[in-house]
Amino acid sequence: MSKSAKHKMERKPEWFKINTPLGTNYRKVKNLMSSLSLHTVCQEANCPNRAECFGEKTATFLILGDICTRGCTFCNVKRGKPASYDREEPQRVARAVAELKLEYVVVTSVTRDDLPDGGAQIFADTIQSIRKQNPECKVEVLIPDFKGSREALQIVVNTFPDVLNHNIETIERLYGTVRKGADYSRSVQLFQNAKEMNPKILTKSGIMVGLGEKWEEIKKALTDLNQAGVQLVTIGQYLAPSHQHHPVVKFYTPDEFKDLEKMAVEIGFDGVVSGPLIRSSYKASQMYRKSDG
Repeated sequence: MSKSAKHKMERKPEWFKINTPLGTNYRKVKNLMSSLSLHTVCQEANCPNRAECFGEKTATFLILGDICTRGCTFCNVKRGKPASYDREEPQRVARAVAELKLEYVVVTSVTRDDLPDGGAQIFADTIQSIRKQNPECKVEVLIPDFKGSREALQIVVNTFPDVLNHNIETIERLYGTVRKGADYSRSVQLFQNAKEMNPKILTKSGIMVGLGEKWEEIKKALTDLNQAGVQLVTIGQYLAPSHQHHPVVKFYTPDEFKDLEKMAVEIGFDGVVSGPLIRSSYKASQMYRKSDG
């Protein structure tokens, strides 16, 4: 990280102040995850909505461990050399879903470039395990790029997730500093590949703003996604986890997020959620239902 990135944490605008009461359901979810040796991206990534989601007995499961093989400068997930993965994890996720009586689940993972298939088979096993124990539960997967492997993507697509999500995170120009190890074109191509494999699959992506992008660059990224077949998109404000991470260059106002939503709708997305505290998995079930998926 460059010295310029080791910045003084800026004070957040008034519209970022949220209440985070920790109720009984919040503690129940946390305790259950701990007892089953499971991780949630809600905690690992310091999601600003985690108290609300935990309070509603919902969570986004983080599989394949909690150590990422890449070094994205916006992310709070630990990075390094992961341990071998747990083949029993899919069954434990399914058990947690059953105990929490969830109707909609998001399953994501750290990036595992150390695995031949990037973890695709564990995603597939997790989808199948959830559905076996919870037949009515809808499953959204938020997958890594699998280093562009069509074979790995096919493994996931073959399990027919209700939503296939992959976040491009930011505009193309910033990939070299913000998404080290990733490739913008490869991420966009993932959606084209998925649509070729299954034209009916519901696709979703998300971007953050405030990293130093320009308005026209946001429009280009959204257009690229839409042309690649993405139907649902989320747009949220980047919040630096610490002074060691990429700095927040700009805090977008609520009105600007409304303008971004309008832009995305005009580009042609079926569903758009845009706001300061929006994250890819936030209100995912509502977004899915509104899409008539």
